[in-house]
Amino acid sequence: MLKLALSFSLLVVLGSNGFSTDPLTKLLDDSPTKKGELEPLTPEAEKTVQELRASLAKDSEALAMLENILTGSQLGPEDGWFPLAKAQTRYDWGYFSKRYDSDSDGKISAQEFRGSSQDFARVDRDGSGRIEEIDFDWSKHSLAPSPGMNLFFMGDRDGNGKLTHDEFQGLFQQLAGEDSDFIALDDVRDQFPQPSRSSATKRPDSPSRSTLIAGLKSQEIGSLQPGPNLEETAPDFALKSLDGQDVKLSQVIGPKPVVLIFGNFTCGPFRSQSGNIEKLYERYQDRAHFFLVYVREAHPSDGWWMQSNQRVGIDLVQPKDTDERRAVALTCRTRLKLDIPFLVDSVDDTVGSTYSGMPNRLYLIDDQGKIAFKNGRGPFGFHPRQLEQALVALLNRN
Repeated sequence: MLKLALSFSLLVVLGSNGFSTDPLTKLLDDSPTKKGELEPLTPEAEKTVQELRASLAKDSEALAMLENILTGSQLGPEDGWFPLAKAQTRYDWGYFSKRYDSDSDGKISAQEFRGSSQDFARVDRDGSGRIEEIDFDWSKHSLAPSPGMNLFFMGDRDGNGKLTHDEFQGLFQQLAGEDSDFIALDDVRDQFPQPSRSSATKRPDSPSRSTLIAGLKSQEIGSLQPGPNLEETAPDFALKSLDGQDVKLSQVIGPKPVVLIFGNFTCGPFRSQSGNIEKLYERYQDRAHFFLVYVREAHPSDGWWMQSNQRVGIDLVQPKDTDERRAVALTCRTRLKLDIPFLVDSVDDTVGSTYSGMPNRLYLIDDQGKIAFKNGRGPFGFHPRQLEQALVALLNRN
């Protein structure tokens, strides 16, 4: 997954131990360049630029990303291909209001919804007791920093996207201090202030333009293809699961919706969402088919390596064949403690490229094999809860 630098950085340093809970440090890390300070491209990168410009469509997402890399942009959520690759859903507020708001008051009550209370609660994103347009506002990207995000990363010491009971106890002791048995309001305020803007700083693992260009060509930072659009037929594929099962998409499509989750182990933002992915699977595994499609590594140690990976013991080279990728996928499933079925893409990235699944992406497919939901490009557009709203709508359409 592309750990892209934003136009801001967030740093929360915790007292005497100096442990940083900065999500940008753990997930994004800072950009190597600022406009006006561009390092020269390597000869290989220059050649790659010419090849990509000759092969990519003039209005393509990939060409937009290439041109943005060349400017030395920090590649935030509104740069490159990100503004061109927003989420597409059949089940937005317009759909819900037309279907359920019987008194046309701009609010959908639990009685108007007619589905289960559990389904209602998952669409009612802010927990207000009613479904409103604000529940469908996904304008903030998935890595937007917040005090809650900092708290989560402060506690998730092993970086597996799940804050366990033991980790939370450790977080309590860290906030309270060794000599106190409670946490005061100011203890929390001091450690989790509102994010503030500051200038980006260069880090040892910051990528050069040449590194980003190589990553674009290899599709480590994202697929060169845009993937199928809303209401298009989902491209068929056949992959083998980690458990040795042969899975053909066209044979799975039927009464139950199909959820496809694309990701890889070296993508920090993908790992941070593993708890959300697992809970999504736990809630709906009896009502939908779920598959996690394991794709090309975003930050292998022989590519754009990341200190944030090395801090949690992840130091992997890019798999050279499908068997090696299967081995890494198994490590990912074990380390993240995921029960969701894993499918492993071939090392030539056939499925990941077709679905624009690198570095991470979400799709919902209906009983006719049509795309009912497609999230924006990862990492910024990767919102499992947004897919869940669409899944609830699809499950309650009758």
